[in-house]
Amino acid sequence: MQRHLILVAAGGSAALLLAALAFQYVGGLAPCPLCIWQRWPHAAAVPVGALALWAGGVLLPLLGAGAMLAGAGIALYHSGVEQGWWDGPAACAAPDISGLTPEQLLAQIMAAPIVRCDEIPWEMFGLSMAAWNGIASLALAGVWLAAVWRGTVGRRA
Repeated sequence: MQRHLILVAAGGSAALLLAALAFQYVGGLAPCPLCIWQRWPHAAAVPVGALALWAGGVLLPLLGAGAMLAGAGIALYHSGVEQGWWDGPAACAAPDISGLTPEQLLAQIMAAPIVRCDEIPWEMFGLSMAAWNGIASLALAGVWLAAVWRGTVGRRA
């Protein structure tokens, strides 16, 4: 049962990564810097899952759960930036152009990121892609933790 849970958890992360890439390359929805940050925990969970299938035990599924909790935290942070609850990283916001010469303004425009983190480019049922990723990451953390529990219970039997 633990192996099945690990497959579901790692497969879920792989599916979310593929979906993000499909939105980017097929749908033309360019990611902002925080969108890219949200991909890293899923990218880590896939090889952790492969190693956990090979090695067994509870440490690797615990690392998978940690990666998903970190991913959920990044997604929550990004959702808050989109909603205007708090500021995002400087690389994600519109630059302050007050007091700039035309040359400095042009240089800042040319160096600015194309996609802003504080805008919601896609939503479903009132939730942004970042919010959906947060929900999915929490669900996958639960699957990873179930795998930890199954690994612990399985040892006692």
